Amino acid sequence: MLANGRPIKVFSGKTSRPLAEDICRELGVALSNNSLSTFADGEICVWMDETVRGRDCFVVESTCKPVNDNLMAMLINIDALRRASAGRITAVIPYYGYARQDRKAKGRDPITSKLVANMLTAAGADRVLTMDLHAAQIQGFFDIPLDHLSGAPLFVDYYMDKFNPTVNHEDFVAVSPDVGSVARTRNFAQQVHMDLAIVDKRRPKANVSEVMNVIGDVEGKTCIMLDDIVDTAGSLCNAAKALIEVGGAREVYACATHGVLSNNAWKRIEDSVIKELVLLDTIPLPEDYAGTKIKMLSVAPIFARAIRHIADETSISDCIFGAR
Repeated sequence: MLANGRPIKVFSGKTSRPLAEDICRELGVALSNNSLSTFADGEICVWMDETVRGRDCFVVESTCKPVNDNLMAMLINIDALRRASAGRITAVIPYYGYARQDRKAKGRDPITSKLVANMLTAAGADRVLTMDLHAAQIQGFFDIPLDHLSGAPLFVDYYMDKFNPTVNHEDFVAVSPDVGSVARTRNFAQQVHMDLAIVDKRRPKANVSEVMNVIGDVEGKTCIMLDDIVDTAGSLCNAAKALIEVGGAREVYACATHGVLSNNAWKRIEDSVIKELVLLDTIPLPEDYAGTKIKMLSVAPIFARAIRHIADETSISDCIFGAR
């Protein structure tokens, strides 16, 4: 594929290499060669194994666990490309780490997601391509163009094929697992022709949630919870339990864009009332995953389409807003 008459170059870090390879297959190009190694003291070294002078370059890496290593590898890749005279550098970050540190929740808190935005710009990125930021206002933290993709169309297609809720839409309800996800879930509910319910909870401290109430009619219905991130899975599992025990739901399914899955979260999901959890592959599954409830959907087609539009300098609105 050509961008302004020049072949594009797609590079990757270590964690997102399988996704980068899938994106390249969708694009019909070979994954470009770069060498990543670590010195004895832990410093990361990057070497570009091919010329990039004047080329349109894309670096694919999610800043997931190990977060700081992946972030540093992304920054060094960008710096190496800039110093090798790349024509344009796009940081492709399927999962944007530190996105949950987007505001001062109390005095003397940092706003680390803004710091990361500054670091990417300082390293030499010309633009950023990412998916489902935890807070949409993070787009405003960047002084360079940012394209914000939506994973919702993948979930819409999946559940329309799985359940076809247009036939008996009254038997299904889309559920926001907390107040912060209401807007996201409302848009999803409209596209899959379902009513909306909300799980209202109080969080006494980080990664601990206490479910208080279920707002909406879920009795006897199949619930589909939608969220952007599943971290420890405590909130998700508690919300699913409340839908069954408090709301009287018949069964609960769940989906989320980013499966962080910290601290054996997948085991909590396996032991929960959740029938199935659908995740996008912005983050790979833990190496020790041995469950049966998690299903992965590929984001490679969406990212490949966006990269193609960026390279050709055409609109990517269909990628951002999920036009079907």
